[in-house]
Amino acid sequence: MSLRKWIAGIAAATALTATGTAADPAKPTDAPKAAALTFGSLRTMSPEAVKGKVEGFLKAEGKLDQAKLDAIWKDADLTVLDRTVQSIGLARPDAMKAIADARAVTAPAFTTIPAAIADEKSEFAKANLAAAFAKALAGKRVYEEAVLAAKKADVKAEEIVEPASFYFFKAVAEFSLTKKDDATATIVKLLDDVTDAPDRYRVVATQMFFDIQNWAKDPKDLTNIAKLMDNSGRRLDLDRAGKDTQEIQKKILFRLDEKIKELENKCKGGNCNGGNCPGGGCEGEAKGLNPSSPAGKSSLPNVGPSAGNVDPAKLKVYAANWGKLPAAERAKAVQEMKKDLPAKYQPMIEEYIKSLNRMNGFDR
Repeated sequence: MSLRKWIAGIAAATALTATGTAADPAKPTDAPKAAALTFGSLRTMSPEAVKGKVEGFLKAEGKLDQAKLDAIWKDADLTVLDRTVQSIGLARPDAMKAIADARAVTAPAFTTIPAAIADEKSEFAKANLAAAFAKALAGKRVYEEAVLAAKKADVKAEEIVEPASFYFFKAVAEFSLTKKDDATATIVKLLDDVTDAPDRYRVVATQMFFDIQNWAKDPKDLTNIAKLMDNSGRRLDLDRAGKDTQEIQKKILFRLDEKIKELENKCKGGNCNGGNCPGGGCEGEAKGLNPSSPAGKSSLPNVGPSAGNVDPAKLKVYAANWGKLPAAERAKAVQEMKKDLPAKYQPMIEEYIKSLNRMNGFDR
């Protein structure tokens, strides 16, 4: 079962619960129609197919240099996307330079999408130039502009020659900016629509998906404040100490102040330990915010609490140790991951396990 089907099923169940009865198909309704469930349609294009598309583009532009084009496509060390971008660069040197600058470690971070990419008329060229630009920016943690460039590429997803890497890096950028809905939609696209996504992408995307499900709704939650701090630090690393970064820092201080007041109020109500608050052990300590005793002997994590959530941090532990575990321990870990997990998430765990097995050379 695909992620998209799970989400559609949840939406249908929610609508049924809200109305108390199924809608009469003979009667008109104002409810939006469900999107068509088309998936499994994207994959990396073959070098031969892409070269043909590039040749058509260059001919239309009057820029075809067959010798240079053939030399690019003979370089098997380059990815299909890299060869595509270099080929398009024969007609669009400004766009090629922008992508090279985006990849350069020492080059300053872009704050806009270059016109050479944003204003490209060819849908094929624009989709792949924007995809390469977004991937390069995400690799340098320039997530804001990576997301903007990815949106331009996503308009013609069927034209992107390497959809797996495109959607993976798009998801990373959206996840890092805590764009919950956007990141979820991109992960669904990667896992459901891209048929040849590498196992490493699938494993990390699954971890991100479950991490998102566990994000706290309360903006004062310490994990949400920590995300703001990470984002502020990242922007400072990129020399972006401007208005947007200052607004993030103000939000951090405001939410920390709110959290401190909340803890103080709880302590006034008699929920402190030892009478000292917040340093003496407020209610937050009981939740593991400030443990006073050392951790016990380390062991494989318990995944699948009664609430049905999967801790992505624990999934990462499994991913890191999977190849070292004997078959019996792997089987036990599978049961722990599925324990108390809602049925709609179990297919994702199955795919996660298959990916781990393939990555480590195990037969399922």
